[in-house]
Amino acid sequence: MERPAAPSLPDAVRGHWAERWAPSRLKPYLRLARIERPIGWWLLLLPCWWSAALAALHAGRPWPDPLHCVLFLIGAVAMRGAGCTYNDIVDRDLDTKVERTRQRPLPSGQVTLRGALAFLALQGLVGLIVLLQFNGFAIATGFASLGVVALYPFMKRFFWMPQIVLGLAFAWGALMGWAAAFGSLSVAPVLLYLGSIAWVVGYDTIYALQDIEDDEVVGIKSSARFFGEQVKQGVGICYALTVIFITLALVQASAGAISFAGLALFALHLGWQVARIDRGDGAGALRLFRSNRDAGLILFAAITLDCLI
Repeated sequence: MERPAAPSLPDAVRGHWAERWAPSRLKPYLRLARIERPIGWWLLLLPCWWSAALAALHAGRPWPDPLHCVLFLIGAVAMRGAGCTYNDIVDRDLDTKVERTRQRPLPSGQVTLRGALAFLALQGLVGLIVLLQFNGFAIATGFASLGVVALYPFMKRFFWMPQIVLGLAFAWGALMGWAAAFGSLSVAPVLLYLGSIAWVVGYDTIYALQDIEDDEVVGIKSSARFFGEQVKQGVGICYALTVIFITLALVQASAGAISFAGLALFALHLGWQVARIDRGDGAGALRLFRSNRDAGLILFAAITLDCLI
């Protein structure tokens, strides 16, 4: 007898096409890849696009390489899905103890471990095909991220700030756009990477507020628990570092006034998030977390417009 599909998770986008139109047999795998929660691949993609735009600006090109941007988009969707699948494989026992995650495909039994491993391999293959379209240096840079990605799911068991390791992985695209454009790295993309890490730590701390009570019961460590009642100050420090490092990256890349104006709007958005944080409001935390897509797009649009002008 076929097991009935579990309901969509509470932080999924309502009415997403994957829930409405995908074949029923595929839905658990799409949930495993978090397809119905596109904010994840957006947040993985944006540092790639920032870096590609920064590289174009530094090189005096009129826009970021369109092919690179498309490849980064495909790669972000595939590798975010692969990362989530790997994370769920590692966390399948922990996920049964947390209210928000116990309906995920593995702990709820919608997908077998063997099926999840096969799906992980398929997504990894797509990511590999995308990566091989770049130059040799960019390929090596992409492979270098895998160690950090493999380490992340284990960090919440013993490290109070696992979001730092997530930042090291999720911000890697800040190096990739520049590496793909120039076949090398320099100070500007490294500064952008540092700023992106701080951004990830900040927004994922907000995201972790949804699970803070369950995490305390189960013993999962997170930056939200680490900051405690000072979570606003903690996220504020992360976002301040984000703006400082990205400012320095723009200076190194000889950015113009439009880039800095966009950065100012980006900074205002981050400040608005900090002001709205409520440690006891999980739904509000999810809304603030998702708003980082718009913040990131503002910055990318400004740097791209700077290239054009």
